[in-house]
Amino acid sequence: VQLQASGGGVVEDGGSLRLSCAASGPTLSYYDVAWFRQAPGKDREFVAAHDTTRGEITHYADSVKGRFTISKDNDKKMVYLQMNRLKSNDTAVYYCAADSMVDEVDVADEYYYWGRGTQVTVSS
Repeated sequence: VQLQASGGGVVEDGGSLRLSCAASGPTLSYYDVAWFRQAPGKDREFVAAHDTTRGEITHYADSVKGRFTISKDNDKKMVYLQMNRLKSNDTAVYYCAADSMVDEVDVADEYYYWGRGTQVTVSS
């Protein structure tokens, strides 16, 4: 699986962006997918996951719950992250990740496939 993230940009505080992650190769039907982000000087952190292994359920970091929505379109081999009410501390490089039978969906080391990041900058 090859992943390519896009959709980042500069947005004002309170604005919205939708990130996309295009997958090439096998269908995403059997893959768990997730978004992580990394701000300057900080570790990569979990944002959201679409947990196929446990029945197509979604998981979110507390910091984005209620503002971000992850979705997966298996037919189009796409993963999306709709981000609303963006804040300055959402500024980071965002990465999409995928793997099958992930045990801990919020742990970066659980994912083998990664896309290049896309920069999101929220200006206050």
